[in-house]
Amino acid sequence: MANRARPLGLAAPTLAALLLALVMAPLAAVGWRGADMTLRPSDWMAVRFSVTQAILSAVFSTLLAIPVARALARRRFPGRAALITLMGAPFLLPAVVAVLGLLAVFGRSGLLNTVLVALGLPPVSIFGLHGVVLAHVFLNLPLATRMLLQGWLAIPAERIRLAQSLGFGPAETFRHLERPMLREVVPGVLLVILVICLTSFAVVITLGGGPSATTIELAIYQAVRFEFDLGRAAVLAGLQLALGGMAALVAWTFSRPAGFGSGLDRVLALAAPSGWRRGVDATLLISATLFLALPLLAVLLRGLPGLTDLPPSVLPSAARSILVALASALLTTVAALTLALASARRPRALLELAATLPLATSGLVLGTGLFLLIQPFAPPMALALPVTILVNVALSLPYLYRILLPETRALQADYGRLADSLALTGWSRLRWLVLPRLARPLGFGAGIAAALSMGDLGVIALFAGERQATLPLVVSQLAGAYRMDAAAAAALILVALSFALFWAFDAGGRRVAA
Repeated sequence: MANRARPLGLAAPTLAALLLALVMAPLAAVGWRGADMTLRPSDWMAVRFSVTQAILSAVFSTLLAIPVARALARRRFPGRAALITLMGAPFLLPAVVAVLGLLAVFGRSGLLNTVLVALGLPPVSIFGLHGVVLAHVFLNLPLATRMLLQGWLAIPAERIRLAQSLGFGPAETFRHLERPMLREVVPGVLLVILVICLTSFAVVITLGGGPSATTIELAIYQAVRFEFDLGRAAVLAGLQLALGGMAALVAWTFSRPAGFGSGLDRVLALAAPSGWRRGVDATLLISATLFLALPLLAVLLRGLPGLTDLPPSVLPSAARSILVALASALLTTVAALTLALASARRPRALLELAATLPLATSGLVLGTGLFLLIQPFAPPMALALPVTILVNVALSLPYLYRILLPETRALQADYGRLADSLALTGWSRLRWLVLPRLARPLGFGAGIAAALSMGDLGVIALFAGERQATLPLVVSQLAGAYRMDAAAAAALILVALSFALFWAFDAGGRRVAA
């Protein structure tokens, strides 16, 4: 039996080594071509601002998501499934599109300031640290809510029924059921959002408000784009990786299994307390819905008029984007599941770092380094789409890994010994045990990977020619040509396709798990 399990045991370390090589080789290539490896005082200021805004964004997103996810977990109402689906929409938006929606609501001439001026109050500015944090909360609150909701749904129904039979009130239910789950899930949620915000680019370049509000990623962009100082860019990227690695180690240290034991897969909601708590839950859900829906509605209204003025390049680029997204989602799901199962069976810091560090990688440095590595051997344009898929897999894998890890730990704790005693290995174990029990988080994670790949504008901008252009690149080109109505319409199609792919995977996973 040990011999039969050995290939799976070797697959995870091999995959981890390949991921680390994918992260480090481009960074080394950029550093090798650079001459000046020193940092300026402005770079250290960018490091401080990056850490500050990332911590604030992660803390606010997670703290706000906990009561929203709790309300969704214990309330049943018409439209609940649609609201849960809406929770994925802002995170799936390309960052530039999301910022345009936020400006329409919170900008100088936005809805909020229009109301404030009408009431005789001074307008507010969205630019600066508070604007960056607001945008990051808008983008990451839905992700945090969905990840936490997965934790609530993973509490065995038998434990909930036992708590009800013992007469547990809200306080006892939180102490014995919800707090252990949060202790396991929250560190991973904080880690993912922290690293996302460390590498933020489009949000900061739009809402940062000046040199004092510059992140590491923006400093890398300035070093490469305006000065072509590859050495400085490599050092900044290394600092970014180090910060992400430290965050991964902290989360890995503080994350603890909930220890609920196995259940019989029955679906049972937490007790929904009445009275003032019902009003609090309703207020939370309505506020979160308005906060997420108003910018999305602004994007919709901006893009509709340009649908009649779309250029012919939109449809072929959309087809290429869908193919890239599907391939990326498949490969990412396989890789993340392999690492999560191995980590659940035997926790190792190497697997944790390999599955998290790609998220802390600068997309600009990764693309530039791959360009430098490929150029001596083949025309980069010819490999634009395969390289884009590879990079999308690396950048999406941390999300899936963090979503799957609590579920695979529970699976191993509840059924690992039984499966081993039955010699259930390989494809049989995957088919009869792993896939049925992980269908819900696998569908949710695959949807995120597909949607992120649809909206990615990183490596493809460096490699692609006209025949390799994806839809995000066409949107960028239309905006650069000042065809704003067509760009907004193409962006609306991009958002619709991203959301459709996410919904298809997520709904499929929930249907299998039902």
